[in-house]
Amino acid sequence: MMRATLAVTMLAALAACGGTEPASKFRSYSGPPVTQIFVDKSDRRMYLLSGTQVLKGYQVDLGNQPVGPKMFEGDGRTPEGVYFIDRHNPASQYHLSLGISYPHSPDVERALAFGRSAGSDIMIHGRGPYGNAVRKPDWTAGCIAVGDEEIEEIFAMVGKGVPVVIRP
Repeated sequence: MMRATLAVTMLAALAACGGTEPASKFRSYSGPPVTQIFVDKSDRRMYLLSGTQVLKGYQVDLGNQPVGPKMFEGDGRTPEGVYFIDRHNPASQYHLSLGISYPHSPDVERALAFGRSAGSDIMIHGRGPYGNAVRKPDWTAGCIAVGDEEIEEIFAMVGKGVPVVIRP
């Protein structure tokens, strides 16, 4: 009996020494609903809105050719226009990501005029290991990037179907 008590006491002591678990990248949010995301490319700013109220603002990085609308896949530009959040990716190589519904028909037609594909997989995402290693602004292939802690917050706040307005 004494041995069992000693063993349980030692296990409890060892468990207490284990430290804390790493913080989860998945957060919760219980504030006002995000009804729109507005991206101002010229100011490199993104805003989460509930109605007309700005809930949060973020500094962003864009595609490596940030001026002008996306013309076709591989041009390094971030699209301009109105899109929607169409998916959440918890396993993104850029920490977490929210998919943007690019391309729409006009985007496809514009790219076809150049004999090219419009591309896809435009996201709002974190930096992840790659973005943290780059250490320069406007490093994405056309996505909108924020810090990893910021994308954790955005990922929790924004639901599928939220409009994304991207302006020059």
